Amino acid sequence: MQRSNFKHVPKIRKMKIIRSTKCSVKFATKKKKQELQVILKEYGRVVNCFIDYLWTNPTNKAELLKPIIDIPKTWLSYRLKLVVARETIDMISSAKEILVWNKEQLKISIDSIGSQIQKLIKKTNTKESRKKINNLYNKLKRTKSKLKMIRSHKPKHKGNRMCVSNHIALLQTPKEQGVFNAWLHLFCIGNKISMNIPIKFHKHYLKLNKLSKRLNSYIVTNNYIQFAFERETGLKKEVKNIVGIDTGINAMASTSDGKQFGTDIKRLIEKVKRCKYGSKGKQRAINALKQRIDEIAKEVVKNADLIVVEKLKNLNNNSKLKGRLSKNIRSSIGSWNYRYWLNRVESNCEESRTSFRTVLPYYTSQKCPISTDRKSVA
Repeated sequence: MQRSNFKHVPKIRKMKIIRSTKCSVKFATKKKKQELQVILKEYGRVVNCFIDYLWTNPTNKAELLKPIIDIPKTWLSYRLKLVVARETIDMISSAKEILVWNKEQLKISIDSIGSQIQKLIKKTNTKESRKKINNLYNKLKRTKSKLKMIRSHKPKHKGNRMCVSNHIALLQTPKEQGVFNAWLHLFCIGNKISMNIPIKFHKHYLKLNKLSKRLNSYIVTNNYIQFAFERETGLKKEVKNIVGIDTGINAMASTSDGKQFGTDIKRLIEKVKRCKYGSKGKQRAINALKQRIDEIAKEVVKNADLIVVEKLKNLNNNSKLKGRLSKNIRSSIGSWNYRYWLNRVESNCEESRTSFRTVLPYYTSQKCPISTDRKSVA
């Protein structure tokens, strides 16, 4: 019997991205909105009951049997309680993942401070260096005590949203085409409640629906229904052109190849700062700023295979950096919304199959002294 020359070839998986959009529930009647608010409030209460139990009694989704599901005393149906229990497990696991991530960041900070101390000890023994070493030892002590004291925070549901699948909700097309494009039919809620929420599609929904596959899961709130779409983008690009991005106020993005993008961003930030808090003018200024950030993010990602950005934190008006940054700068940083900028860059990287990485900001602004010495010798 001849041996086959067939070799197992690993299956190449295409990258998938998920995008979401929100459709307003403002077309629902007042009675339906009140009924929806009652459901959401009870949903949040049941989630918090499950959190109290599952926080001290960790359980997998496969172990969610009737004795556990029946712990909260509620009028919600068994089917919806099962959905609630699954969401609770996701909330708890997310809270614990955040704890692990925070511990890792503190450990990185401890290692970084320790290496700085060792370098200063080996380098010089002056009064100024001893003062720096002493300050670093104090900082190291504070960071270590913070690591010992850090605890995971028990999550809490506010009762303003619920996540449902096609076991609870179905998107139905109306028999006669009129003002509304679809109805979100909610059923098996409990207490003999079922309702149809009218939905009117907008341009963003229609665009996603045309390019992607709609998932049968929905987030329902008092103000909107959130739909999720999944789309294949193909394999990631081969990394040939790496671009590092330094974010600032005078230029939104200064890249490692010497280019600058968004040199007009400071003017838009100042406009947001001048507007009265809560006014329509301020909201328009924020929307204009976000639109410009979207445009800059597309420009930066266009010709790159790998984007590397520095991960900054505590960039707001109540920052711990009060001693090092002026109030004006902190206010500007808060207005420009650094988190939104990073999310837009990462989102555009996913769309264009570009790899995305974040690095700690330590020493990223320093130039290599060896390269400068070589140039001077040459």
